[in-house]
Order: sequence, then C-alpha cells, then structure tokens
Amino acid sequence: MRHLIVANWKCNPVSSKEAQRLFDAVAEGIKNINNVETVICPPFLYLSDLKSGASSVKLGGQDCFWEDKGAFTGEISAKQLQNLGVEYVILGHSERRKYLDESIEAVNKKIKAALSTKLKVIFCIGSQTKELGEEMESQLEKGLQGLDKSDVADLIFVYEPVWAISTTKDKVTATPKETLAGSLFIRKILERLFDERTSQTARIIYGGSVDSQNIEGFVREGGVSGGLVGAASLDPDEFVRIVKKVALNVKS
Repeated sequence: MRHLIVANWKCNPVSSKEAQRLFDAVAEGIKNINNVETVICPPFLYLSDLKSGASSVKLGGQDCFWEDKGAFTGEISAKQLQNLGVEYVILGHSERRKYLDESIEAVNKKIKAALSTKLKVIFCIGSQTKELGEEMESQLEKGLQGLDKSDVADLIFVYEPVWAISTTKDKVTATPKETLAGSLFIRKILERLFDERTSQTARIIYGGSVDSQNIEGFVREGGVSGGLVGAASLDPDEFVRIVKKVALNVKS
C-alpha cells in the first residue's frame, strides 16, 4: 500500500504567483522521491495554472458538487475537476461541517459523484472529543451509504480528530497511540459495513496538525500510511521534510 501525503492549502495563498512558487518549490524538493505519493490541493482558481506542473506532484480539489453541471451558483463539479487533470478530491472536511453546516448526507452524494468520474476521494472522518464512538460511526455509515466494497479501493480515509487541529481552541496534539486507536476504529466499522478484507486493505491517513516532527510517529506507530497536512503545507521546506521523513520509513 503506497504511502500518501496530501497538502491542503485551504484558502491560501492570495495570489497565483505565490501558489506557483509554493508548488514549484515542493515539486523540486521531492522530485527524486518515488515511494511516496504526493498530492497538493490548492484553491480551485489555481488548478488550471498548476495542472502542467511536475510529474512528482498530483493535484486534488478541496471539495466538489454532486451534479456534473447546472444552475448551482458557486459550485465546482467532479467532472470539471477531472477535465482539469485533477485526480483527487477532499470531501467531508471538518471545517466544512463547522463553518458551512455541511451534512454527511451531502458528503455522501459528493462521494458518489466523485467516484463516478474516477476521482480518488480523500474522505475525512473525525470527532469533537477523544471518545471514539457514535459520531465517527455515523459519519462512516451515512457517508458510505449506497457504496459497494469495490468502491473502497478509490477512497482514502482520513482520521481527523477535531480536537487536535491547530485552529481548534485548546487543541492538544494527538499521539501515535491515539491515532492507532482511531485508525483501528475506522477499520472495525468498515469490516462491519463490508468485510474483513475490505477493512484491512483500506487506505487510512492522519490529519490534525501534521508536521515534520510528528509524522514519523504517526506512520510508524499510528497505523496510518500518510497524512493530510494543513498549515505546514504552506511552508514548502517543511512540507518537503514531511514527505522525506515518510519516504525514509517506507520500504521501496
């Protein structure tokens, strides 16, 4: 199972010039790394500028709509992303639940639309507290409703504990042990929804204040095969360090 590092630039940077600078610096820094898949998810308006970038970096969207086209002001469809050469899309991120009241039912429709256009879905699962239970279970059940076990091959599950995200008030850093518990919980629910093989082969990464100091612990001891990187992805040197540290912990 290939390791994966995803940069989520969120609503950054403020200019296409800066976006290109960040992208080029990362592409140059990881050009000789072949055992880690690296994805950058910039704001939508920079995707077309970056699509012809280095082959060492793949592009992802930060969201998509569930219809291919139509009278949906402000939305971007999975089909439009695909036509730009985008291969991945982040769905269900906690910030969309927090600031936009996005429902898991809406996320489910988006997942189906993305998979139907052959995009790989980075599906965020998390809880407000350290307790693993009904909140995450419901996100998985409702988010995957109507999907077949074969669809899981194109899903990357992100264990995203909201309490560990850098922008959360009174946040604390998650430990590899807590990350392992979260990833095992996700696999437990996947086994119940599908089967043991689907559960064991599912790709799970960690998202929550990932940086070059903690990524090794998450990969070595946390039961995950990579990370969804937020703030640290806006520092190209730091992001390259993250990718390199993961590469050193992966058998070629």
